[in-house]
Amino acid sequence: MSGIQYASNQSTKPFKSSEEYLYAMKEDLAEWLGDLYNIDIDVNNILGVLETGALLCAHANNVTRVADDFLKRTGPAEVQLPASGLTFVSSAHPTTFLARDNVTNFISWCRKEMSIPDVLMFETDDLVLRKNEKNFVLCLLEVARRASCFGMASPVLIQLEQEIEEEIREEMEDLPAQSKPQRSLINIQNLDEMVLYQRLNSHNVY
Repeated sequence: MSGIQYASNQSTKPFKSSEEYLYAMKEDLAEWLGDLYNIDIDVNNILGVLETGALLCAHANNVTRVADDFLKRTGPAEVQLPASGLTFVSSAHPTTFLARDNVTNFISWCRKEMSIPDVLMFETDDLVLRKNEKNFVLCLLEVARRASCFGMASPVLIQLEQEIEEEIREEMEDLPAQSKPQRSLINIQNLDEMVLYQRLNSHNVY
């Protein structure tokens, strides 16, 4: 279970509230998308920027291109690689049918091409009508985590998660066999909370 998947049903400690927890994830995604696509996006407008689905579909196509390049360089991979991109309407306006269609197509791409599990998926209204922002954010993070396996730039949260996982693996190698299961369980279950808390503290968001 990844740190992101664990976040779908974990408590928000040591965050002061679930809103603070969500804020930290949205902030990380906004900074990453802004750098990746050179757009004006931040924690306050991220949902508004993404609600037409156009950038989501463009991102899906970008991930697919990176996966194709990875396949050409390395040959068949152990991780699932997206094979098909999306056709979308870049001029769609918020809450319109075209915008909903864009978002729905992105959701289908996440399921089919990236095999995102249902626990981390969102529905169209979760974004368009803000019914479940957390599920939407968790889905984007999971797409980013999986895409990082074949060379896609990833948010800081994913980078920190990977660094911590590597440190855990290194520590496990030096532990007696009887100590390994307990040590692994403790660290992995708290992984997502650890990296988000570090991220939050670094920005002094209270």
